[in-house]
Amino acid sequence: MEYAIRAETPADHAAVRTVHALAFGDGDRVPALVDALRAAPAALPVVSLVAVRGAEVVGHVMLSACRLDAPARLVDVHSLSPLGVHPDHQGRGLGGRLVAAALAAADGAGVPLVFLEGDPRYYARHGFVRASGLEMRSPSLRIPDPGFQVYPLAAYEPWMTGTFVYSEPFWAMDCVGLR
Repeated sequence: MEYAIRAETPADHAAVRTVHALAFGDGDRVPALVDALRAAPAALPVVSLVAVRGAEVVGHVMLSACRLDAPARLVDVHSLSPLGVHPDHQGRGLGGRLVAAALAAADGAGVPLVFLEGDPRYYARHGFVRASGLEMRSPSLRIPDPGFQVYPLAAYEPWMTGTFVYSEPFWAMDCVGLR
């Protein structure tokens, strides 16, 4: 049976919580972040996609609104977080397919940049680059430079440099900084 990627629905919420609890293995922290990001007021709509096999949700990716504090003005951007695949379905390219679908959605919405914290070896395969190389500054000392990454989309312009600013749920849930 093949996997399909589609927009998350409210009926998927419990399964998404389970996927992240199993994928991250740190209890309720990441599932609670997903809930908080869904509910938070934001300048950009949340993009929340699930990977399904039959009727079973086996993966999830979320893009949420953040900001780039650029010299000219604030720029609305997305953060790709979290990305989770059920352990029984990892290693099959599903995470990469979720990332590609999320990036396509952001590009289609005219978002200029997608930021993330993560393994540079994994995310470089999907086109992410070290953010500091584009004169972007991390929002936290807890994020090592190689792990702070960005994906410029079609709406990106070279003047868009500055400090990345997470939305409040990331700070409130202590979900800033690689663990």
